[in-house]
Amino acid sequence: MNYPVTGLIVLAVLIGIIYLIKRNRKDEKDFEKQIGRSDIKPERHNDPENRP
Repeated sequence: MNYPVTGLIVLAVLIGIIYLIKRNRKDEKDFEKQIGRSDIKPERHNDPENRP
């Protein structure tokens, strides 16, 4: 068995997994910020029937 090639493949897989985990955490934080903003500032509707 060719150990250097196997080692490089394992290393590449580990780097890919670490990259995906970091990206997922970043995306999750961005999503939580977006949800938080939508809870604070609901969209206004310009429906003439609902105006006071």
